[in-house]
Amino acid sequence: MKLLHTSDWHLGRYFHQHSLLSDQAYVLEQIITTATTEAVDAVIIAGDIYDRSLPPADAVRLLDETLHRLISEHGIPVIMISGNHDGPERLGFGARQLRDAGLTIVSSFDAMRVPVVLEDEHGKVAIWCMPYNDPAHVADFFTERIKDYQTAHERLVQDIEEQQQALGLQNARHVLVSHCYLDGATESESERPLSIGGADRVDAAAFRNFDYVALGHLHQPQYKGEEWIRYSGSILKYSFSEHQQNKSVTLVELGKQGFAGVTLVPLKAKRNVRIIKGSFNELLAAGTTDNAADDYILAEMTDTEVVLDAFARLRQVYPNLMDLTKTRFQSAERAEVMSAQKHLQRTEIDMLTDFYKQVTGTDLSAAQLEIAAEVIASVQQQVENEQ
Repeated sequence: MKLLHTSDWHLGRYFHQHSLLSDQAYVLEQIITTATTEAVDAVIIAGDIYDRSLPPADAVRLLDETLHRLISEHGIPVIMISGNHDGPERLGFGARQLRDAGLTIVSSFDAMRVPVVLEDEHGKVAIWCMPYNDPAHVADFFTERIKDYQTAHERLVQDIEEQQQALGLQNARHVLVSHCYLDGATESESERPLSIGGADRVDAAAFRNFDYVALGHLHQPQYKGEEWIRYSGSILKYSFSEHQQNKSVTLVELGKQGFAGVTLVPLKAKRNVRIIKGSFNELLAAGTTDNAADDYILAEMTDTEVVLDAFARLRQVYPNLMDLTKTRFQSAERAEVMSAQKHLQRTEIDMLTDFYKQVTGTDLSAAQLEIAAEVIASVQQQVENEQ
């Protein structure tokens, strides 16, 4: 069996106030071509279909056209889950009716319990879809105490394994689709944090019993823990921190014994995302002969003297110049960024513990830490509900 794994389309996204919709349409055309030429049995989209919960109308139209071509014109089933950028209720509208037409949208835990079952010469393949979730959502669904993302994912995996038994699918090969942050994986600046301070990390060991795990959220193609626990990465470079990444979709092959290998199929962007460096005059001269001057550009100027109207003048040769920096300021800026990132890695509990010790001179007890964790989770749930 052959599956095409992709994720993080972020349809409707803007890059430095510039709409990427035409760029997204350009790579989606390549995904359709790959799916058809490779005759895949299904396309899996592991979350963040849209860039925000209320996507622009043009983004909805692009998704509709893409799904129509895959499902109606080429007969390829599509399976998708909601990510942290998606509005699960909106994305999941009509999901029960669409499933019979070849489109499976899983944005709730109830729908997670019903797998997509495909079949080849070796038997059944059950595809289980775990939409983006946080501990509070999982705790509400199971009416159990769930303390962190790790526990939440372990509980959802346990529920899926119970469904495997209940549906008599013990002997099937099992694929999991999930949108989460695996501990130790490589992140990019364009990804929205799931939680403050690293509390959103999940150990890859939670997913080892599946034959393949199709992940979304992180934008760099990579695997963690095992070769079959993989991120496909985003379809475009969504920040300059990704300028050296190679974007692709993942072709997954399942054999009689399960995972049989993957092939990364490169995606060619309509416009590349590049960082160029040099003096103002060097950059200006290079732009006049640059065959890819239409790319999205971050220019780093090495000049020590002031250059008047540098951005507008460089835009005459690089029409999609997005940002302009000076190298001599970079060291101080990077130090500030690293300090800010280190601060953001602290959890709410870390900050509360420091504050309590500063005020009282003593550490929080185990019981106090437990109460604090429950209160913080409750507040986070209340804020999310109000949004």
